[in-house]
Amino acid sequence: MNSLSRRNFLRTSALVGATALTACTVATNGSTTTVTLNTAKVKAYGQAGVNAIATILSITAIASAMGAPAVALIETAGTALAASLTAFSSATNGTLTITYDDTNWKTKVDTILVDLNSVATALRSGLTAAQSTVTSTIINTAITIFNSLLTVLDAFMGVLGISLSSVSDEQEATALKTLAVTQ
Repeated sequence: MNSLSRRNFLRTSALVGATALTACTVATNGSTTTVTLNTAKVKAYGQAGVNAIATILSITAIASAMGAPAVALIETAGTALAASLTAFSSATNGTLTITYDDTNWKTKVDTILVDLNSVATALRSGLTAAQSTVTSTIINTAITIFNSLLTVLDAFMGVLGISLSSVSDEQEATALKTLAVTQ
């Protein structure tokens, strides 16, 4: 019999949340839980970060207002994310699903997640700096892109069972569409 504890509740809730999303399946056999990820979805999440950078930095007023150091930091985070995506794509070699519980795959997926989070952190810093000097219409466009990235990041963490994602499939699809990611 399962004990009623906060930890068990959170673990079960995270797994239920993960199964609700189309990016993965969760199977439990005894005390072993296996998470199987859709590789196209993982790639889409990473591509969302790359596209967010390209879109936001393409707005000249915002890139200028962020300043060269912030832009360099954002570009560095983007380069790391792109490299993680390339390594993941090469490793999957067309495979449609992977088992996240496998240490090798977990490391590759977690690297994409960490790099995507670094992109979000760098963009947040740059946008915060730009907010005071860029007109509201222009900054609002960038903030919409950034918020879409945060939605994707939340969905990704939910799929992995790291957080209790409140992102619906529709919200995820809208965020990916906003970031020009096709699935």
